[in-house]
Amino acid sequence: MRALGVNTWVWTSPLTDAGLERIAPRVAEWGFDVIELPVEQVGDWDPRRARALLDGLGLGATVVLVMGPGRELVATDPATRSATQDYLKRVVDAAATVGSPVVAGPAYASVGRTWRLSPDERRRTGAELVEGLAPVVGHASAAGVCVAVEPLNRYETSLINTVDQGMAVLADLPAEHCGLALDVYHMNIEEQDVAAAIGRAAGRIKHVQVCANDRGAPGADHLDWRGILASLDAAGYDGPLVIESFTADNASIATAASVWRPLAASQDAIAVDGLAHLRSLTS
Repeated sequence: MRALGVNTWVWTSPLTDAGLERIAPRVAEWGFDVIELPVEQVGDWDPRRARALLDGLGLGATVVLVMGPGRELVATDPATRSATQDYLKRVVDAAATVGSPVVAGPAYASVGRTWRLSPDERRRTGAELVEGLAPVVGHASAAGVCVAVEPLNRYETSLINTVDQGMAVLADLPAEHCGLALDVYHMNIEEQDVAAAIGRAAGRIKHVQVCANDRGAPGADHLDWRGILASLDAAGYDGPLVIESFTADNASIATAASVWRPLAASQDAIAVDGLAHLRSLTS
């Protein structure tokens, strides 16, 4: 049976020790296997304390990085790139401590940063990204953690929108320690055929996030979940499926994720209903 998880962004941002202690027991009680922990700022929550809490609840962990303003690996100055690399390495350390096998997210540029790129500029920027990511991937390899780079939709980045673009950039990084994080929300916008795109990512899928096409509960949508899950199986991905959505109660995250209205009857329903739907297809 495939492991299923949920990101704490469904309820809160930024995550804190107190927030995790409030959310994690409910997540475990509902029957999730994994809880996903964002690191907006290093130190927002204590990885050792989190590990003890989750171990006691029987929950696994995954960790996501957050590319807020000022975090850039490409088309930036050396000091900013160095600071971003340091942040990413510290996220890797947090993941290793809490027991996450992966750190996932758009580890290339701040979310919302877009600029026009000619084909030559795109190639040069891709090479710059490989150079910038290489020491982070090396640090992750030594820690037993994989870096999963997430393509985002066109409104959130102009650099990596599709599986094919991600695969082209990652070709020069070690597949064992660096791959793709696939988010069905972004794929629904950018991929002409989601299942086929999953197939083209076979061998490099390191993490998968799921939600409805409007960021609500998986299943309350038009997506072909049976086809998506079959494609993930065929691609050899056996990791967790993690529900990622956001609360509109936090002004900064609501703006960043463009969440302007309730996406379900309640935030709990996004998790509980999504879990029920996915479990019905994966049991």
